[in-house]
Amino acid sequence: MKKSKKEPSVFRQELHRDWNTFKSLDGKKKLRFLWDYYRWKILVSVFVIITVVSFANILWEGQRPCRLRVCVVLNNDADCSGWFHRFAQDLKADGKPGKVDINLDQPFDYDNQYYYVQELEVMTTVSSRRMDLAVCGPDMYSYLLAINACMPLDEALPDSLFAVLMKNGKLVYSTANLTQNEHGNVNPADGIDGYYAVDLSGTAFYDTYNQPAEGKEQEPLYAVIISNTEHMEDCETLLNALLTN
Repeated sequence: MKKSKKEPSVFRQELHRDWNTFKSLDGKKKLRFLWDYYRWKILVSVFVIITVVSFANILWEGQRPCRLRVCVVLNNDADCSGWFHRFAQDLKADGKPGKVDINLDQPFDYDNQYYYVQELEVMTTVSSRRMDLAVCGPDMYSYLLAINACMPLDEALPDSLFAVLMKNGKLVYSTANLTQNEHGNVNPADGIDGYYAVDLSGTAFYDTYNQPAEGKEQEPLYAVIISNTEHMEDCETLLNALLTN
């Protein structure tokens, strides 16, 4: 008994029909046809490719030899690239291998409707070990606390430096690990108290690069050592530079 030939799927039939239509067109009509009938498929495909490539690049960058990675998110649009360029040159003068990566980012602002994109970028950067120390304002600092990304300074710093900062009132006492559950509630019992940031107020860096816009109050600026850093010595060098220069 002869088997009946299997009918092609509806999708394949439509694809075959569209392909024949496409071949019958010429010039700009082909582009017009693709745009009219496959616009969203093309846009979604491009978005997926860009997203995959971007995350792959982030993960690859995280594995490159680097002695210090700094994320700078100021409270304003000031350009501090010159300061960090000089710091990087001074740091590399010791001849040790590895580059110094300074990421000068846009302000992290919870008043921005797209703040969740900024959160995702920070989380990805931290988890891929592309951030050793952050210089940031209160919004980003609160997010770093929430994801428990800040290293307690009594563990990170030498006792002598910790004591000096404590005496000078430069240590910021905060609560980390306070994340919202699916109902939007926070359990205070999950919090971990400690000194997680250094207040940069009164330093030359603060006075130069933390000036508020006209009519706005001056916001705090902090230095935060990230908990999964493997470059504590260079983090301490940068912290001392921020406090003295």
